Amino acid sequence: MKHRFTSLLGAAALWLLGSASTHAQTYQQVWADEFTNGISSSWVFETGGGGWGNNEKQYYQRANATVVNGILQITARKETVGGMPYTSSRMKTQGLKEFKFGKIEARMKLPLGQGLWPAFWMLGANINTVSWPACGEIDVMEHINAENKVYGTVHWDSNGHAEYGGNLITTPQDYHTYAVEWEPTYIRWFVDGVKFHEINITNGTGSTEEFQRPFFLLLNLAVAGNWPGQTVDESKLPATMFVDYVRVYQKSGTTTPPPTTSSTTIQAESYSSMNGVQLETTTDTGGGQNVSYIDAGDWMAYNAINFPTTGTYTIEYRVASPSGGTLSSDLNAGAIQLGNTAIPATGGWQNWTTVSRTVTVNAGTYNFGVFAQTGGWNLNWIRISKAAARPAAVTTTATSPEQDKPFSVYPNPYSVGSALSIQLPTADLLPTHVQILDAQGKQVWQTTAFGSEVKVGQDLPLRSGLYLIQATNATGKSVQKLVVQ
Repeated sequence: MKHRFTSLLGAAALWLLGSASTHAQTYQQVWADEFTNGISSSWVFETGGGGWGNNEKQYYQRANATVVNGILQITARKETVGGMPYTSSRMKTQGLKEFKFGKIEARMKLPLGQGLWPAFWMLGANINTVSWPACGEIDVMEHINAENKVYGTVHWDSNGHAEYGGNLITTPQDYHTYAVEWEPTYIRWFVDGVKFHEINITNGTGSTEEFQRPFFLLLNLAVAGNWPGQTVDESKLPATMFVDYVRVYQKSGTTTPPPTTSSTTIQAESYSSMNGVQLETTTDTGGGQNVSYIDAGDWMAYNAINFPTTGTYTIEYRVASPSGGTLSSDLNAGAIQLGNTAIPATGGWQNWTTVSRTVTVNAGTYNFGVFAQTGGWNLNWIRISKAAARPAAVTTTATSPEQDKPFSVYPNPYSVGSALSIQLPTADLLPTHVQILDAQGKQVWQTTAFGSEVKVGQDLPLRSGLYLIQATNATGKSVQKLVVQ
């Protein structure tokens, strides 16, 4: 949102001619906020005035955002706070929900009036390191004043601020679904499923490498500024931006060429989506960034990881931890469990070692996930190799049976309204407390099991999204992910 909309010389070179091709891949929802029970903990609120880089006139505060009947309402008001003549709200998922590629959409109804500037947009997760515009910015939807059109724009650093945008005539005062489809080769803008703008970002075309990294989401309603102007029609205040939902989808079934070498290294910070983690500069060999501030229940997902042949693979994790911890990995959002791996105490947050485990995987392309069974560790990279392709001298940490007792959940993904079966380890046969937790860690269902199987009826109170199933008894605790469609 830090601009204003201008024509960029050479932008025509970034435009992909022709209509979108048909994709064999399908989008699967990976996160959403439906605002059913208020504003979720996936958002944090920014506070303050100062113009926000655009000479805006509002003071942002939490109090101007509410949920009424399942609809988020961000309201701009005429009131003086912090030396600014107006108040409003600006909320973001920075450090909580960050995504690399996918379909990002929100259903919204916008206020009309001179000086109003509602927006649904995204910023690069590395903004605190490289600043703007080097972090990149994707504006899914912006609107100004009382215009009958909306804008979609990207901003990046090409030896200075560069931007490329388009717009569409519409009725902003009515509900519409605003979306971008953001993939490694393009970003496309849609209103109610109709594409109106596109940019080619293949291999950083036009120095757009910023858009090959994770981004976080923002919602806000600004008052005045460089783009809408400094005149405000106060007769339109209070003015409210209504948001029905925000949803993020990512592709499944994406195919990639088999690796040309015997191993594939995944940089931990290149996740497609995540929950709860942050990034920091690493002192490990090779430099760059590592994933940090990992707590129990946090996770990272990496799309389109190819296992070229059926067989045994070694998965190595480059980790650091003052006191140790446990991670698990899986394929396709928990549908295939790859087991737990213990992380030793390495002596510090930047004292690095490599741990590994051996797994058997059928040939195919999967979404690969890393889940924090317990927290307190950092992750720099993951390397996947055919087991015979790497020397046996690689440092490994074995997993004890007590640490590696996954249970099975069927079906997973799970469709709302169907039955669910949880198969516990038969060796335990101990009273087990079974809980289903939402993405914020709130319990939504629980029972105590006295056998090896838990049958859950069709009235399970779940909505689409990601949940955790936690089983706890005298031998310890195990956690599995459940994807609800």
